[in-house]
Amino acid sequence: MATKTGSNTNSRNVNSEIAYLTRALKAPSLAGAVERLAERARSEGWSHEEFLAACLQREVAARETHGGEGRIRTARFPARKSLEEFDFDHQRSLKRETINHLVFRNPGRFTWCCCRQGS
Repeated sequence: MATKTGSNTNSRNVNSEIAYLTRALKAPSLAGAVERLAERARSEGWSHEEFLAACLQREVAARETHGGEGRIRTARFPARKSLEEFDFDHQRSLKRETINHLVFRNPGRFTWCCCRQGS
């Protein structure tokens, strides 16, 4: 029973330390996922390195997903538009075929944010 109490106290300290460290690293998605990942790691017998890799993969994926959105918000563009919504007739110097070739030939390499002032 004493061991269990010590274990619970240690667990609470570890949980609060993890909460503090994820805030300090500005990793909120990791903070939300670490408990589930830890349970999965225990049940599947992951090594420490496998658990760490899973945690880091989770955070990287979250940052890749939300990173562009934050930069767009910070830039304070009037509206977020996609390439499909871009008016090529208004901007005659750009050729739709050229842009489509660049974007669809190299998916993932180009991120487009087409914005017009006042839209």
